[in-house]
Amino acid sequence: MRHIALALAALLLIAAGLWPLGQDLSGITIRSLHVGATPVTVFEPATRRPAPAVVIAHGFAGSRQLMQSFAVTLAHHGYVALTFDFPGHGRNPTPLQGGLADPERRSETLSEALAPIVDFARTLPEVDGRVALLGHSMATDVVVRYARAHPDIAATVAVSPFSDQVTATSPRNLLVIYGVSEPDHLRAVGEGMVAMAAAGAVVPGETYGRFADGSARRFVLAPGVEHTGVVFSGASLAAAVDWLDRTFDRSSGDAVATRGLALGLLFLGILLLARPLAELLPRVAPAPVGGGRPWRQLLPLALAPAVLTPLILARLPHGTMPLLLGDYLVLHFGLYGLLTALGLWLVRPPTRGARGARIAWGRFVIAAAAVAAYVTLAIGLPLDRLVTSYVPTGGRVPLAFVMLAGTLLFFLADEWLTRGPTAPRGAYPLTKACFLLSLTIAILLNLRELFFLAIIMPVMLIFFVVYGLFSRWAYRCTNVPLVGGLANAIAFAWGIAATFPVIAQ
Repeated sequence: MRHIALALAALLLIAAGLWPLGQDLSGITIRSLHVGATPVTVFEPATRRPAPAVVIAHGFAGSRQLMQSFAVTLAHHGYVALTFDFPGHGRNPTPLQGGLADPERRSETLSEALAPIVDFARTLPEVDGRVALLGHSMATDVVVRYARAHPDIAATVAVSPFSDQVTATSPRNLLVIYGVSEPDHLRAVGEGMVAMAAAGAVVPGETYGRFADGSARRFVLAPGVEHTGVVFSGASLAAAVDWLDRTFDRSSGDAVATRGLALGLLFLGILLLARPLAELLPRVAPAPVGGGRPWRQLLPLALAPAVLTPLILARLPHGTMPLLLGDYLVLHFGLYGLLTALGLWLVRPPTRGARGARIAWGRFVIAAAAVAAYVTLAIGLPLDRLVTSYVPTGGRVPLAFVMLAGTLLFFLADEWLTRGPTAPRGAYPLTKACFLLSLTIAILLNLRELFFLAIIMPVMLIFFVVYGLFSRWAYRCTNVPLVGGLANAIAFAWGIAATFPVIAQ
């Protein structure tokens, strides 16, 4: 009865999330197309009266979907909004030139990708000829450079910018938005941009300069969000609409597409639904198995790979895989897993319950396939539709199999280490904290080339928590930790291959 109640509650949460997300799309027209090889999505108001266009550019490792909240909100306010995938990102089949090693070539490639989208926007019959730009993170430098080179860009909205291309007079009508939880040194960059037009200290929310001559500037802090959450924040959306309305001398109201809460309800429901569904999994072993160790053995088994892996890999070359830092990650996952497995072998024999256990391999295949399907499809498809490009396509598919070689070694060894009838409470979160510590050490040893990993570590932490719950529930119902380990390995390989930028070799 308890599982039925939980399933009903989960379905209600899913419905509560889907309803407002669907309502946000009513009253606007959305169409997908290609400009050359670049995938583009156009969001148009239902009125179809000529209006300014806003070209919206995503950040590093982002995609069109990540910027939907801005696009939907602006379309509801009468603007024609266009989102697109940069080379190497999302569904764009063109690899990104330069990668992390050549920032100038990378910036040139991204700028070349933006120009035809702006030109295309001007040709749309629904556009009155006026154009503004909006960019997040990496894209802020791209849109600022373009706006400086094209003074006819009426306004630029820079979300979490770090560009050094802003001057006292260009780009025109610049709005700077940060999440209040973003690093101080990053916010200081934005304050400096606005300070060029301010007589004294920059006051958040205050407008400096004049819209009529293009000198207007404003610095906005969105409360309660960080570098990624800022693109979903209602404060960010409202600030962008207000800025563009003032630039184009329009009045379009205050409503914004606050999709963050709805997305949270949807994914919370999907997460909770997994618990009662896990009860349907077949029992793979008659009793719980696993290599769980007491703390005195577990601690060195958890800490040794965390320290040794980045030290061993520090001297090895990487950059041979057409997925940004993919080769390093597959090696890090794989070596970490091998060291964990070696440690387990050295402290054998296994704990009581693992020795002599009989695993029904036919049931194992069924259970593993079911869990893997849920963690990839039930999470992956809504993510791909509503948050960011999350389904490997084209050349990303073989890259997912390459990543799987490393994630399999890690998750199978880690699940066996942290599960079992005598595994201590807290073993699973400890090993995930150790893995993140290991990545941190790797970043510090090679900050220039591995800094991008620091950006995705908060997302990786969330995934460890979510997929850790999936594997825990799968273990309770099947008695075999390898079921969840296999599913999590597939999920992580899938996610990395689908989201990390594809770079030219």
